[in-house]
Amino acid sequence: MPITRSEVESALARVMLPDGKSILAHDLIRALTIEGDVVRFVIEAPNAQMAAQMAPLRDAAEKVVQDLEGVASVTAALTAHGPAPKTAAPSLKIGGHPKPQAGPTKPSGVQRILAIGSGKGGVGKSTVSSNLAVALARAGRKVGLLDADIYGPSQPRMMGVNKRPASPDGKTIIPLHAHGVTLMSIGFMMEEGKAVVWRGPMLMGALQQMLGQVEWGELDVLLVDLPPGTGDVQLTLCTKSELSGAIVVSTPQDVALIDARKAIDMFNTLKTPVLGLIENMSLFVCPDCGSEHQIFGHGGVAAESAKIGVPLLGSLPIDLETRLAGDEGTPIAAGDGPMAQAYAKIAQGLIDGGMA
Repeated sequence: MPITRSEVESALARVMLPDGKSILAHDLIRALTIEGDVVRFVIEAPNAQMAAQMAPLRDAAEKVVQDLEGVASVTAALTAHGPAPKTAAPSLKIGGHPKPQAGPTKPSGVQRILAIGSGKGGVGKSTVSSNLAVALARAGRKVGLLDADIYGPSQPRMMGVNKRPASPDGKTIIPLHAHGVTLMSIGFMMEEGKAVVWRGPMLMGALQQMLGQVEWGELDVLLVDLPPGTGDVQLTLCTKSELSGAIVVSTPQDVALIDARKAIDMFNTLKTPVLGLIENMSLFVCPDCGSEHQIFGHGGVAAESAKIGVPLLGSLPIDLETRLAGDEGTPIAAGDGPMAQAYAKIAQGLIDGGMA
């Protein structure tokens, strides 16, 4: 015999609350449906606090109905009347003096940390960082990208993401994701257009937080987009984290190479191996006639890499589409075409060389 509504209600009338009245008498049953031998209903608690305590009552209601002859399955949902009370979001503050640590550390689950630096600004280091991260992700690697350029974070714009990361406890930071890359930037934590006016210790503390408090997960490689120069952030990263090595980006002209040599010397002084150099803006190909123009000279970085005995990882032309893609939040390496292939070639070289 098929189960009837009255049989189900009679069973539910035997489920009592502490005051001696049944859940049926308290009018807590909603949306009771019977489809063949399947029974579903909702127990609606007066408020969220009571709902949190009524799980045993729901289990008892399911059991008395399940015991009825002809019932194959029972589903009882527990809900509350009215919205749950709102709790304040945990307060997460970035910056402040760094915490003492015994020695260099590495985030749990991260296999390698690669710093991407330059001796001076304006050589396209952040563009190279974002595109190389995307190219490595497209090659099948699990990649993280930490924007450590505290004063001028550009990865939120270049990667097309700009929202505040979650923090369930005010300490742990849940990173963001875009184009297959796990992301963290000080730019996510600050109002757009607002300057970061911090002294060195606060920079060091912020970098320590973004390395140690972010839930990076399992990564083959974490790329760190460093600020230009040889300052506090570089010193902190090289001495407080287990760096696998550094990649230096430069344009070909002498004035850029002068500063690139300083960056290389800094990494050598801090016992961080320089894994290779990347020559950016090596030439310009006219989109109308196809002629090549060496705006910033050509081959200077290749000569420097040969001089110091490290690989030239790649040469990248100056390219309008790369700039437009970065401004629009979709790195050129995420698509197809010559520039995407150029970044894919550099990424594959890092993978084949065991660096990523």
